[in-house]
Amino acid sequence: MGFSLNAIDLTIIVGSLLLVVLVGLRAGRQGDQTARGYFLASGKLPWWIIGSAFVSTSVSSEQIVGTVGAAYQHGMGIANWEWCSLPVYTLLMLFFIPVYLRNRVTTVSEFLGRRYGPACADFYSFVMLFAYVFIFLVPVLYGGTVAISGLTGWHFHAVLWGMVVIVALYTVKGGLASVMWTDALQCLMLVGGGVVLFFVALGRIDGGWEAMIQASPERFHLYRPADDQAAPFLGLLTAMFGVVLFYQAGNQVMIQRVLGARSEWDGYMGIIFAGFINFLRPLVTCFLGLIVYHWIHVMKMAEPLEKGDLAFPFVLKSMAPQWGLRGIVLAGFLAAVMSTLSALSNSTATLFALEVYRKWIRPQADDARTVRIGRTAALASLVIAALVAPSVEHLGGIFKYFQTGVTYLSTPFLSALFLGVLWRRTNYAGGLFGLIGGSAIQLVIAIALPWVLGHSVHWLYLAFFAQVLTMIGIVLVSLATPPPPKELWEPFQWSPALLAAPDGGKARPWYQTITFWYLFYAAIWVYLYYRYW
Repeated sequence: MGFSLNAIDLTIIVGSLLLVVLVGLRAGRQGDQTARGYFLASGKLPWWIIGSAFVSTSVSSEQIVGTVGAAYQHGMGIANWEWCSLPVYTLLMLFFIPVYLRNRVTTVSEFLGRRYGPACADFYSFVMLFAYVFIFLVPVLYGGTVAISGLTGWHFHAVLWGMVVIVALYTVKGGLASVMWTDALQCLMLVGGGVVLFFVALGRIDGGWEAMIQASPERFHLYRPADDQAAPFLGLLTAMFGVVLFYQAGNQVMIQRVLGARSEWDGYMGIIFAGFINFLRPLVTCFLGLIVYHWIHVMKMAEPLEKGDLAFPFVLKSMAPQWGLRGIVLAGFLAAVMSTLSALSNSTATLFALEVYRKWIRPQADDARTVRIGRTAALASLVIAALVAPSVEHLGGIFKYFQTGVTYLSTPFLSALFLGVLWRRTNYAGGLFGLIGGSAIQLVIAIALPWVLGHSVHWLYLAFFAQVLTMIGIVLVSLATPPPPKELWEPFQWSPALLAAPDGGKARPWYQTITFWYLFYAAIWVYLYYRYW
């Protein structure tokens, strides 16, 4: 079955793009143009903006296409990638948010510099600047372009540079305020369009959801054995304390949303709100694959797909009616790509302007010049990524490229961050070992362990083994060298007292308390895992 867009679809897509640009430009004009205003939205972001942006930033083209395809091939276990947020968000809210916000941290580099020393901050800044452009931006831009170009027939380079221009229009000018408000709008578009498509597609299945479970009960379990190559549950548990936690708590792109919160209460509630939205994410990002499997392999309505990545295009071609739904879904898909691109370019601007330009090039630069440099860095990151993106096809594909890069990045940084807030004895030498030595350990483990064992090992286990060795190394180096002075560790030392009075002691009714909404969120999470274990 062919794929085409009618006038209604095109109107929806063009209209949504114009709306995003207008919202971004308006939000940018309303914010002040100081460095704090441009890079942290002046610390005025409310909880619902934070939560929406947290979700839309973490969902992009490669995730939608990849998880729908993976669910088609492997079943419901893929939903763990969307629903495992409770343990990770708990660690984020428990250990990192109070330390970051109480110390008014602007970047993760700043935290590492103040907790350990300047070399740790510089290592993070330079490595992450490289990573944001070449490991994060490139596959997102490439994956989104390939998907949209393949579905619509539009020229690859026209789509590629069109997205760069649209994102640059509001991101470069308005800074974090523009990014956050457009992210909130794009979250609504992404989730709204995806949920509508899910229920329309599910309506094509005789008997609906229960019929699919009865036909293939073995595919509707969240638990997967330890040797599963798609979503091993043991591997996911280890990742909650490593790769996944780094992405949420140590990744400037994600944590910058929380750092701009107008209060600690808004920071906590933003994360909890993101958790509630995540309950809907599998409908958008993977459950469509379960429908496609049932449609093809149980109902015998089409030939089996050659590869899983064709499942998402198959849904649009075969199950989306001609009354504008294709336009709604593609608008949401574009929103997912653009929100991630804008977040990455803004965080690149933040790290370069504050941690490189002001420290290494012009320490006396005023806010106006710093903001101009940030805008230049944001634009440059998008242009460089667009120039490099076509080469991804020759580097092993989108998912291998992205997963390998993120895995190698996460271990050293998360190890240093975790011990930095939990153990006062961690010193400058230990922090440096964690960052530099940890990078070497991760590389050796990734290459040597599969060779020694004689077979491939899931990347989640490789990351976990490397993290354990790195943290042991940090402890040994710290114990073998002088302890850090009190003024370095004391402000960042975690204690239960940091969780008290998150809103400055302001009294709130029970239905606005963090505890109430966290327990509500946790109860739903527990039920889902009980129901589909």
